[in-house]
Amino acid sequence: MRRSRRRAQPVPLWLKVGAAMCAAVVVLQWLLSHWWILLGLGVLAAAAGAFVGQRARQRAEWERARSRALRLRIAELDALDHRSFEFAIRDLMRRDGCAAEQLGGAGDNACDVRAVDPSGRIWAVQCKHRRDGDQGSAVGVGVLQQVNGTARQIHGAEVAVVLTNGRFSSKAVPWGREHRIHLVDRRLLAEWAAGSRPLWDLLDRIPPPRHPSALS
Repeated sequence: MRRSRRRAQPVPLWLKVGAAMCAAVVVLQWLLSHWWILLGLGVLAAAAGAFVGQRARQRAEWERARSRALRLRIAELDALDHRSFEFAIRDLMRRDGCAAEQLGGAGDNACDVRAVDPSGRIWAVQCKHRRDGDQGSAVGVGVLQQVNGTARQIHGAEVAVVLTNGRFSSKAVPWGREHRIHLVDRRLLAEWAAGSRPLWDLLDRIPPPRHPSALS
């Protein structure tokens, strides 16, 4: 008859813990007796951290310099899709010294770009890209009504803007003026994007700055 094989007995947990603790003690004793290795590793880690931090600061400075030098021709803006157009407007606001973010998408509550300018004013910008430029459909009163209902109430904006590389309908212009919605059409967009003046210098009836600023 064949003898039944004995099953291997599992190693008790206390034995595993004890072995791990012994190994940890041995490693610790070795490191303490070779303290210069720990010192060297610490120096290397500090140097690596300083290098990474310096590179991050350099990238941030390069990005600020790139933003300050940003110039876009209207033809370049025409060639973008709608989402890229929103990011381009965000970058132009940043060029002007704003803290700006792109919000466009589902549930954006009629605000594609939200920005805070150097004077502390909050901007809500609704972007309308037209592939055919001013030959495309005009931006009408309906868009302005959406912005009027959300820019101040939801986004806390002091400056509400509807911006397009196209044109506005004949009814939209007086409606925007009456309801303090600033309209940036193709001509004004081209001047702003290709120039160096901030947007608030090109618009009328902008609220006064919250605090003085060299850029206001």
